Amino acid sequence: MRTHTLVALVLVFSNMASAANPKDFTVHSPTHDTTFQLSEHKGKIVVLHFLLKTECPFCLKYTHQYAELADKNQNVIHLFLKPDSDAEIKAWAEKLDAEDLSKLPVIYRDPDASLATQFGIADGYKFHGQTVHYPALVVLDGNHEELFRYVGKSNADRLKTTDFVKKLAGTKGPQTEAIHKD
Repeated sequence: MRTHTLVALVLVFSNMASAANPKDFTVHSPTHDTTFQLSEHKGKIVVLHFLLKTECPFCLKYTHQYAELADKNQNVIHLFLKPDSDAEIKAWAEKLDAEDLSKLPVIYRDPDASLATQFGIADGYKFHGQTVHYPALVVLDGNHEELFRYVGKSNADRLKTTDFVKKLAGTKGPQTEAIHKD
């Protein structure tokens, strides 16, 4: 009897977490002067990558790996989000030459990690003398309902691209058909 109650509570809390996800949002990039609005990408799989602060070398490596993956399927949009201020992101970008910056995917700003909070990504991770949200990946289907998520325990704990591809390929339903086209 207790097992059934525990399972029911887990399901309730899981549904509450995904029910709290925003249905639409808009973010901008301080380095590329672009804006992304979720509602403009209906029918596409959207992968939200909640990154740590700009100086994280693991974030940079991770971003490059997923950017390569993003080029292989135009039906899956990878959105890279950082909680840094516009000034911090611009200062980081100034350290890169123009060619390095052009090789990076667009980095969007998640002011004060408000979007990470709306998606229920826990904070409390100690990083560079600050407390930040844990690194996370949230995958939304073509109706922008959550398919799955991965929340790391540290800046080095990320979902490998090979594991991501397998997990995404295993998703079924009308709103995931786009991922199997390319």
